[in-house]
Amino acid sequence: NDSIASYSPYLQNVTTVFMILFGINFSCYYLLLMKQFRSVFGDEELRTYLGIILGSIALITLNLLACGYYPTLEETIRHAAFQVGSIITTTGYATTDFDLWPSFSKTILLVLMVIGASAGSTGGGIKCIRVLLLLKILRRNIRQILNPQKVMVVRNNGKAVDEKVLTNTNAYLATYVVIIIISTLLISLDGFDFETNLSAVLACFNNIGPGLEAVGPTCNFSAYSTFSKLVLIMDMLAGRLEIFPILALFSRGTWKNH
Repeated sequence: NDSIASYSPYLQNVTTVFMILFGINFSCYYLLLMKQFRSVFGDEELRTYLGIILGSIALITLNLLACGYYPTLEETIRHAAFQVGSIITTTGYATTDFDLWPSFSKTILLVLMVIGASAGSTGGGIKCIRVLLLLKILRRNIRQILNPQKVMVVRNNGKAVDEKVLTNTNAYLATYVVIIIISTLLISLDGFDFETNLSAVLACFNNIGPGLEAVGPTCNFSAYSTFSKLVLIMDMLAGRLEIFPILALFSRGTWKNH
């Protein structure tokens, strides 16, 4: 019932390492086998993924140290690293009740729920490559406001990204936000607080496992009504099978054509 908390620090550290490794795009491992080391270490998504993890661990560690949550630096780093690795890779394990952490640290974990792991990995979430492309699209749009006559191309790993891919990425983000808003609104009929409802939807939609407050790592989803559980089930399916295939499945046009 306490997930990985009863395991030794050594096993917790081993689990942390392999959770993070399995959040990397498996194509990188293939390239390593092919001895294409430059392609792997130059991969922008990999660097973004590892950068987010290291930055999150550092920020949470500093926040926990400032609040004195754990007696030693080693224990603080271990718990911070494990929870960051578990949340961003959507593994769902826990070594401590992070629902008791300061708001700043819990907010970072919520952000990691949304970002998720790399494309082509075992993790869920939006995926780091989409987040990276969205940031590049935002930067291009800002630059085009300043230079409206200039043609700007979004590049990833030195190659131009097709405009259709960028359009689909924007559409994915818009659909993602709409589903989160509607799902949170629907399950709020049960009367739980906003933090519980939002984290419950994010945890299910991104296939995380635990959320915050009433659905934290020491709790579960049993208190929700049957209707809310059905909503969360659909969120889990959409998050695991990708949004557009699920929406296409429930589209009237799909059944008319076939």
